[in-house]
Amino acid sequence: MNRNKDGSTSPFRLASDSLAISPDGKILFFAPLTSRHLFSISTEALRDRLIPDMDLPYHVEYWGEKGASDGMITDAKGSVYAGDYENNSIRKILPNGIMETIAHDPRILWPDTFSIGPDQYLYVIVNQLHRQPRFHYGKDLRQKPYSLLRIKIDEFPAPTFS
Repeated sequence: MNRNKDGSTSPFRLASDSLAISPDGKILFFAPLTSRHLFSISTEALRDRLIPDMDLPYHVEYWGEKGASDGMITDAKGSVYAGDYENNSIRKILPNGIMETIAHDPRILWPDTFSIGPDQYLYVIVNQLHRQPRFHYGKDLRQKPYSLLRIKIDEFPAPTFS
């Protein structure tokens, strides 16, 4: 909830913010920021101008509940990594749909902006979004220094496309 200085509240709503693409570029994974559910759609369907926008939901696949997340990324083998800001953790979703928590720590405060390096580490920014004044009646609860964390995942980054 947005919690304003004057004591009023309002729902905090955003559309899709978590986005990741499969290593072959054929699948787009997405999730609304204020949801715990993961979805995907083929990039072919998104590019097909013969499919009306109102029919695109028929091409969406539901992957299940992955936890509430902001940032996401895929590795070279097609696993999706997503933050779980409600549980201070990071989840891995395998191509077969199995989900597992790979990191859980009180320092993982709203994990966002993921990157996988050639050193096989997953890098993640801890942005403390939930501690901003808009959520605490104008009081800023963020604590510096902000953090960049890394976790050894033993997987390579997905290729980039030009």
